[in-house]
Amino acid sequence: MPLNIPNALTWARIAMIPVFVGLFYLPESWMPIATQNLVATVIFVAAAVTDWFDGYLARALGQTSAFGAFLDPVADKLMVAAALILLVQLGRVDALIAVVIIGREITISALREWMARVGQSASVAVAYVGKLKTTAQMVAIPMLLFDASLYGFDLRLAGEVLIYVAAALTLWSMGYYLRRAMPLLRETEE
Repeated sequence: MPLNIPNALTWARIAMIPVFVGLFYLPESWMPIATQNLVATVIFVAAAVTDWFDGYLARALGQTSAFGAFLDPVADKLMVAAALILLVQLGRVDALIAVVIIGREITISALREWMARVGQSASVAVAYVGKLKTTAQMVAIPMLLFDASLYGFDLRLAGEVLIYVAAALTLWSMGYYLRRAMPLLRETEE
């Protein structure tokens, strides 16, 4: 496991998860809910920025590694899953939406692992629809975490609309990846 700047940023994202979740378990006398929302939003946005930044640095510094390629998406999925579960608990996201998004992540991760084992990982490489899905959820989640208006703009309402868009894109992208893998899945059944 190479310890370099990109991998350190990825580990930092994972380390932020218990802090992020723990905020919402603090008594309101210690930290009012509005402050919890703000701090959680800042942590989530920082995690999203470091996700982009660690990949950029890994390529720019020539520090890409198999371990980093494994750990980076795990960190992303853990942070998104933690945020969605918290948002369900806080009544800001419907449980069905969280199940769809988290279920897709598990399904596609398993599919990618299997496709890599059979030497066909290029068949399920990240597609444009997957990037749209990620963008929609990474914008929606901070809006829902913030849970207030900003300069007269209702972020929660915008986040609710965007999380439904993310869920629709989630189903679309899952269908896309499964269709790409279907010929190989059929071959292995024979």
